[in-house]
Amino acid sequence: MIKNIAKKSLVLALLAGIGFTAVAQERVYLIDQRDVVAKSGYGLCWRDGYWTPAAAAADKAGCECDKDLLPKETCEPKAAAKPAMPAAAGVKPSGEKITVAADALFDFNKAVLRPAGKAKLDELVSKAKAIKLEVILAVGHTDRVGGDAYNQKLSEKRAAAVKEYLVAKGIEANRVYTEGKGEKQPVTGDKCKGDKKSKALIDCLQPDRRVDIEVIGTK
Repeated sequence: MIKNIAKKSLVLALLAGIGFTAVAQERVYLIDQRDVVAKSGYGLCWRDGYWTPAAAAADKAGCECDKDLLPKETCEPKAAAKPAMPAAAGVKPSGEKITVAADALFDFNKAVLRPAGKAKLDELVSKAKAIKLEVILAVGHTDRVGGDAYNQKLSEKRAAAVKEYLVAKGIEANRVYTEGKGEKQPVTGDKCKGDKKSKALIDCLQPDRRVDIEVIGTK
């Protein structure tokens, strides 16, 4: 979550520029021009920097996005009374999530794109240019080897490197939203044992070193 006012303002300005709204005290989720909440490939709503459980309860999308975190009485009446909003006539929402292993994009412990990584991103650019693009979401991740602060910075640098390359290939800068999650969202669970930096552990944790890239637009 974005933790300071300056960073919040930057993200809100970015979202406003691409047709998303995320108004403090009114909406705390990313909303597209159809007033539909933007979601990740895992079906999770994208929150803005002002999100709190209390603010989510006041947001009309709160029950759709975070029902498990809200009081039971907050969501049940709304769920029964208000049907889901249909998509705008003639507009077909399109969203595609691509998870790219960081090792395919970068050398281990680096944030400089490899030739093979650039080829992967060229494929993504072609897909993005085939639709009416709204936004590309690039989220960097690391494994748990190393300190929290270092991994957070590394994940941010990797996401930024992806954005820089996409912009160089003709994608508008204000269409690319980046975020670093550090080591906070591993996909290996408790599969990899131990904390000692060994080749076996590094190999086991490879799936955690990744960049989630999601293309959202309409056809």
